[in-house]
Amino acid sequence: MHENFFHKIKVYYEDTDAGGVVYYANYLKFLERARTEALFSIGYSNSKVRDQFNSLIIVKSCNIEYNKSAHLEDELTIRSFVKSITKTSFFLSQIITKEDENIAEAKVHLVFINKEGKPVKIPNEIYLKFKPYFCDTIKF
Repeated sequence: MHENFFHKIKVYYEDTDAGGVVYYANYLKFLERARTEALFSIGYSNSKVRDQFNSLIIVKSCNIEYNKSAHLEDELTIRSFVKSITKTSFFLSQIITKEDENIAEAKVHLVFINKEGKPVKIPNEIYLKFKPYFCDTIKF
């Protein structure tokens, strides 16, 4: 059985347009925050990955589908699942929900690179910590 990373956020005025609807690009920020918190939850940070492993984690691609709008002061939950892992990268599925409503779904390809921008092997310590969160089938 896989585990999920959960991150909760509240929508603030700065996240919305004049009508109180979350601006589409801000969902990407919410997803980034959830990924950062997931990394913290396994004992790492982006700066620790950089300093300890001379690596950076970058987004190679992101495909997001918007299903419903989120609004000012909504409380959202972002669930993140590791879909698959290669030697140098991993694929996450992230789902943003408001209560039981599916707001948005994203497929994100993350790559470990060195300071020169070349892909490098995911450190074994990090791979092992992500392993319990691996899920090959997700039901949306």
